[in-house]
Amino acid sequence: MTERKLKLGIPKGSLEESTVNLFRKAGYKINIQSRSFFPSIDDDEIECMLIRAQEMSRYVEEGELDAGLTGYDWILENESNVVEIADLIYAKQGMRPVRWVLAVPENSPVKSVKDLEGKKIATEAVNLTRIYLKKHGVNAKVEFSWGATEVKPPRLADAIVDITETGSSLRANKLRIVDELLTSTTKFIANHKSWEDPWKREKLENIAILLQGAIKAESYAGLMVNVEKKNLKAILEILPALQRPTISALTDENWVDVIVVLEEKQARELIPKLKRHGASGIVEFPLNKIVS
Repeated sequence: MTERKLKLGIPKGSLEESTVNLFRKAGYKINIQSRSFFPSIDDDEIECMLIRAQEMSRYVEEGELDAGLTGYDWILENESNVVEIADLIYAKQGMRPVRWVLAVPENSPVKSVKDLEGKKIATEAVNLTRIYLKKHGVNAKVEFSWGATEVKPPRLADAIVDITETGSSLRANKLRIVDELLTSTTKFIANHKSWEDPWKREKLENIAILLQGAIKAESYAGLMVNVEKKNLKAILEILPALQRPTISALTDENWVDVIVVLEEKQARELIPKLKRHGASGIVEFPLNKIVS
């Protein structure tokens, strides 16, 4: 019997570290060696390969990879025909979408895209930019940028179309945003033929469930408290929960253990309240996955 393997593309570059961390929380240990484009993974049925996110959708569409992770922006840029298995909202700097924006120098007279008629725009996303300009009826020269796009205005370009999470790099280079072209998230994608294979499809669906569970858990925490039974009603009234709290008996029949899942930011306000209402042994713990 031929050994079954799922060829999985891991994005190399800005998403690399956050993707490896996400897989770790999902239960997969990926180990990337320097100078190697074939990371190891603790699943004998998966073969990983590092591929730039900009190229990922092409290789998945062509069947060189069964599946991979890349931005929705690069799927559109490459006009790739792939299966979108799951939307995974994470990026280089955190769990948020990224934006493609049109930006110009702070002192530029450009107020809208219409003011760029006949001007030069530098970008990595040439196709996306041309589609955007066509939509607005603007004829401008779009020049491919190999990187460090934000430093090119005003000497090498009149404007740029670039990706941003927080806008800090744009501000540092004295650029202001004129318009937003696209909001993009990371997509877990598959080749159509691979998706039709029952074994590969089940494998991919399992990975997607675990990755989505890991992302959902990112903003939640678990809280475990010991509560005297006489205070239980008051404690339950102030406890928010993803589901109903779990209540377990302790060796002391007058006390119970209460476990609840809540938004992590709620814990800092809730813990002092629990203490004041008689709770003790309060333990906050991180969650790897939430699958609902």
